[in-house]
Amino acid sequence: MKPTEQIAKHFRDIHFGGNWTYSNLKDNLKDVTWQQATTKVSSLNTIAALVFHMNYYVSAVLKVLRGGPLEAKDIYSFDHPPIESEEDWNKLLEKTWNDAENFAKLIEQFPEEKLWETFINDDYGNYYRNFHGIIEHNHYHLGQVAIIKKLIMTENKQT
Repeated sequence: MKPTEQIAKHFRDIHFGGNWTYSNLKDNLKDVTWQQATTKVSSLNTIAALVFHMNYYVSAVLKVLRGGPLEAKDIYSFDHPPIESEEDWNKLLEKTWNDAENFAKLIEQFPEEKLWETFINDDYGNYYRNFHGIIEHNHYHLGQVAIIKKLIMTENKQT
């Protein structure tokens, strides 16, 4: 397997399953309602905010891989549109799944020799670093989603 195919697989596994931890975003979110996704637990981010945040960077780099500019700004990475219905929640999830699959496909097709080239500018390092950075970032937030979901589900059982 080429390195780009392995990176794409690793990325896909976080979203759809098959990774080493046996935890993935799709399984963790399959039974989360829009009300649960927008439930605030203490000072933690909501599940919806975390899903948006995770996909914010995927979406931004996806645009770059398609030839566009990098337009992401950290200050906007949690500014998700309002989630006020199941339809809103499903739209966010659909975008997340579609962007994840399209991102993985573009990584699979990415020229291996270009992995070591600078991504946008020297401050961001190379493409390899950025692809793995997104994977690490999403694993980190996947853990948060899983914990917040458990807290919400535990609270719902007690009431």
